[in-house]
Order: sequence, then structure tokens, then C-alpha cells
Amino acid sequence: MRPYETMVIFDTGADEAAVNGVLDQALDALRTKGGTPGKVERWGKRAFAYEVQHKREGYYVVIELLAEPAAVADMERVLVLADEVIRHKVIRIPDQVAGRRLARVAGEA
Repeated sequence: MRPYETMVIFDTGADEAAVNGVLDQALDALRTKGGTPGKVERWGKRAFAYEVQHKREGYYVVIELLAEPAAVADMERVLVLADEVIRHKVIRIPDQVAGRRLARVAGEA
């Protein structure tokens, strides 16, 4: 399994139930293929540096996860098809950085 981080930007016009529904669908698609979602951080509304799809702000959510590439592809498919999602980006975390994060979390426990 590989460590990933996903940032999803939702339309601010979408209601909370729709945002939660899309997140649940994406995480369920990930779990179905054997992936493990980690921490989900809701950053809230943020202004864009420039206009994206005629919008000036978005609702940001960051998800940490461990998965194989096929599981990440299924999660991305859900995000691409969701009308509430303006943009998303999945980044593979280098093993050295992921190891430090895990050590830091283990040290806090």
C-alpha cells in the first residue's frame, strides 16, 4: 500500500449533505478496493487566487489515505463524476515523508 493525500474543492453552493454524500461515496469506493482512508480535514471556505469555473471560492477538504493505485483510480472516478466537485488532486506522498508522519503520530499516542 502507498500513502496518498487528496485535496478536493467543492462548490460553496452545495449543501453540507451533498458534500458529505460525495465524500462517503469516494471513501466507500476506496474501501471496496482495499484502501484505507485516514484523517479527513475540512478546511472550510477559501478564496481562490483566480476564478475557477466562474467561481471565486471553494470548500476545501483534505484526505490522507493508504491504497493501491487501482483503489485511488476508483475514488478519483467518483470525484470526477460528482457535480459538487470543482477540482481535486491526488498526490503520492514520498515514503520518507510518510514515515515521519507515522512516527510523529506514534509519538503522540
